[in-house]
Amino acid sequence: MGRALRALFYLVIGRLLILVVLGVNVRNRDRLPARGPAIVVCNHNSHLDTLLLMSLLPWRVALDTYPVAAADYFLRNPLVAWFSTKVAGIIPIKRQVSASDRDVFDACHRALDAGKVLIVFPEGSRGEPEEMAELKSGIAHLARSYPDVPVIPVFAYGLGRALPRGEALLVPFFCDVFVGEPVMGITQKATFMAELKNRFEELSALGKPPPRTY
Repeated sequence: MGRALRALFYLVIGRLLILVVLGVNVRNRDRLPARGPAIVVCNHNSHLDTLLLMSLLPWRVALDTYPVAAADYFLRNPLVAWFSTKVAGIIPIKRQVSASDRDVFDACHRALDAGKVLIVFPEGSRGEPEEMAELKSGIAHLARSYPDVPVIPVFAYGLGRALPRGEALLVPFFCDVFVGEPVMGITQKATFMAELKNRFEELSALGKPPPRTY
């Protein structure tokens, strides 16, 4: 039942919304994972970000893909919690960790061990449209634990304007998506974070209009 609801939500409703209502242009789509385990990391400007990424994956891969999100945001309301975990397939992660907490990434580890794909927004929360906030280091923990698993950076333009943070009204706005080369094999935290930041900066630059010449 849960898998059928996920298929309806992501592969029917989500794809109709993203690909038909908004419209998407994707560069280097072939770099997205054709199978798991893999980690897709993307800038985070809108609630539509996950739907966008799911709509770009092959349907068999999408059904084995799980977004990672802050537990305090999605688990406050029982109905939202049910939909988020059972239908959207979100893996909730604590943002505030106490000394008594065990490995907060345990569910992520289980998913990767089972050959699944994770979607991670390394900024931690939605920011300003097309502006990259400081990356959180949690993604480095996963990369260090799974050095052979590709971490694939994606930068999306447009969703932060189609449905920005704090807004409920969808505005049709064409989206451009740039998929980068995977980062893998780096187990040193600082080196990994620097490389990932560099990849995002390169992808972000691809979508910026060239400077005017007079």
